[in-house]
Amino acid sequence: MLLMLKEIHCFARVAGRLSFSRAAADLGMSQPAMSQAITRLENALNLQLFERNAREVRLTPAGAALLAQAERVLAAVDGFSEEAARLTQTIIHLAYPPLAGALAARIVRRLAARGPSLAVELRPAGRAAAAQALDEGRVSAALVAFPAPARFTTGARFHVTVDRLAVPADHPWRNRVLAEQLSGQDLLVPGGRLEGLPGRHRQVVEDDYAAALDLVAAGAGLLPIPQLVARTVRREDIRFVPLEGADLRLTYGLAWRGEGVTPGLMALVQAVQEALWTR
Repeated sequence: MLLMLKEIHCFARVAGRLSFSRAAADLGMSQPAMSQAITRLENALNLQLFERNAREVRLTPAGAALLAQAERVLAAVDGFSEEAARLTQTIIHLAYPPLAGALAARIVRRLAARGPSLAVELRPAGRAAAAQALDEGRVSAALVAFPAPARFTTGARFHVTVDRLAVPADHPWRNRVLAEQLSGQDLLVPGGRLEGLPGRHRQVVEDDYAAALDLVAAGAGLLPIPQLVARTVRREDIRFVPLEGADLRLTYGLAWRGEGVTPGLMALVQAVQEALWTR
């Protein structure tokens, strides 16, 4: 007997609903078509699967015995289809800094809406770790702080405003601070990328805001920080004060190896640009 997948599917659905009309509606079929499918299966098996009359539908002992087998067959077919889809799927590995986590999530959703042929796996990483992962081929692209290393191709730049100052919880600044008030203060800056800001600068690890905030809490300095980051932090030993008059921005963008251009990567670049336009 040739395996009759459609008929087996119909059998399992009728068995689950104990109703030909409801099972037919579930599968988008007419009730006569459902009855014909069950009849074909019963004839092929030379078994009666259901007892039915005008009021009810019941499984026969043979139908009850075969139901578990039918469910296993259908599960195996689903697994076969899912594995086949996975083997044809292009997976883009994208490194991103915590600062750009919301953008990375929007990128994943945009690509998912295009269909299952392209998927994105997110890997959180700071600038140095992302560059190393690109060099070693462990990620396809990375959202990194600019200027990016010159060996990478870049695109889809965007800016993040630095409009908060992280201070220890017992610091006298509470409501707001003007940029000129930073003169004479010890400032922690990511990778030295906040040029023109008054105060004594101490460079901290790129994109490692958690470690930088530990230094703030320890009294080692104050940290200019984007509100995007400040909103995600809940610490009793740190307070975030509005920073005004600084006109500070951090630049980020997408970076990839020039020799690694693929249709999937170009789709990713487009998704990043679309995600930025619709913020």
